[in-house]
Amino acid sequence: MEYVTVRGVDVPALGFGTWPMKGETCRTAVGTALEHGYRHVDTAQMYENEAAVGRAIAESAVPREDVFLVTKLLSGNLARDDVLRTTRESLDRLDTDYIDLLLIHSPSRSVPIEESIGAMNRLQADGVVDHIGVSNFSVPQLEAAMDASETPILTNQVEYHPFTSQSDLLEFCLDHGVVLTAYTPVARGRVVGNETLEGIGERYGKTAAQVALRWLVQQEMVAAIPKASTPEHVEENIDVFDFELAPEEMERIFDLQGGLVRRLRTRLGL
Repeated sequence: MEYVTVRGVDVPALGFGTWPMKGETCRTAVGTALEHGYRHVDTAQMYENEAAVGRAIAESAVPREDVFLVTKLLSGNLARDDVLRTTRESLDRLDTDYIDLLLIHSPSRSVPIEESIGAMNRLQADGVVDHIGVSNFSVPQLEAAMDASETPILTNQVEYHPFTSQSDLLEFCLDHGVVLTAYTPVARGRVVGNETLEGIGERYGKTAAQVALRWLVQQEMVAAIPKASTPEHVEENIDVFDFELAPEEMERIFDLQGGLVRRLRTRLGL
């Protein structure tokens, strides 16, 4: 496993996404993921699977302290008292004393960011949340969250894959020490059959999905959280740390999204 290290925090570069799995399917998948070496598990109040995730972690041979556990506040739970109450409820469902990373699932149109972040900072002070972050935030929204927080915003979790550019956000994250966590990193399966990705994969004996994931985790300050419900895909997705894409191959994949702005390509050494 590789890590994204920021502000002294080691975030496993490849995590396990759990949307939209529930119940026994989710519990089994998370258990299988932990067996295969995943140490970063992502869930959310909205997913209604926190209890299944918690059971899988509790039943695993992997110690709780070795799992980087992430959950997200439902968008309707961002008022101060709701943040405090529902996070405690998440802790109960997850059967854990603390959450490694608590995120705002998406920006609120009614609750000031200062109120939500202030409550999350309170949970950090109480010792039940280690780190906080956001999801689906634009650059201005991320800036506002950073300004509102007494502690660093560790990540912004957004859709990012070879067909969707996040160049402005990634540049901001590079400048400010924020991890960009990529969800739907294989574009809901659309990477399969792509000629560029398949062609690059042939050189390394890898699938298009593995190439897409390697492209993500090879970028500075980027982590990815693919979802997989079958043991075969669970194992395939994590098998991306025994090869490295050449700069030319990285650039060819960037070209699938119309190309990055020049300043970011330069920064990434492309």
